[in-house]
Amino acid sequence: MEPAGSPPCLIVTGMPGAGKSTVTRLVAERLPRAARLDGDVLNRMIVSGFVWALGEPADEAARQVDLLHRNLCALANNFADAGFTPLIDAMIASRGRLDRFLDLLAPRRILLVVLAPGIGVCRYRNSIRDPRDRFDFDGYEALERDMAREFGDVGWWFDTAGLGPDETADRIVRDAHHRALVHRPRPPAAASPLP
Repeated sequence: MEPAGSPPCLIVTGMPGAGKSTVTRLVAERLPRAARLDGDVLNRMIVSGFVWALGEPADEAARQVDLLHRNLCALANNFADAGFTPLIDAMIASRGRLDRFLDLLAPRRILLVVLAPGIGVCRYRNSIRDPRDRFDFDGYEALERDMAREFGDVGWWFDTAGLGPDETADRIVRDAHHRALVHRPRPPAAASPLP
């Protein structure tokens, strides 16, 4: 059971350049009590030994991605317990990673918004970022295909190509509770013993 009176957790994901950081900040500013949890900021807490998600060695990169996700969810749970709506800004590339978030945040209500402005928009936005914030990445086509295949039926896939950041944030505040709720399958009922 979800803690009484606890706000939902809003996860905002999307490809590099989709607008996650800008939009989560704007959504948080529109809510009465909100905390923005930025995966990139948490990653920068590692002072030495950092391996980025697609870096080598791959096993260490995977461990650090899992550490990041556990830390994001721990913070989200703490903020939600204190009555703040946590907004998680993170790149989630697979159903397995999404399921990990859902497990770590259970039994809270989860709202998932996938910002999906399209590859061209993401590439352009990423290219005009400050070089320190740019995510050098050439795998947009594969990432878009994989995300859609793995969890395209979960949450709200929000095409923001024709919207500005403020309009996007306003729509999320207005519609996410209805469009982005993640429905988790119920565990199978225990079989009744035969007489």
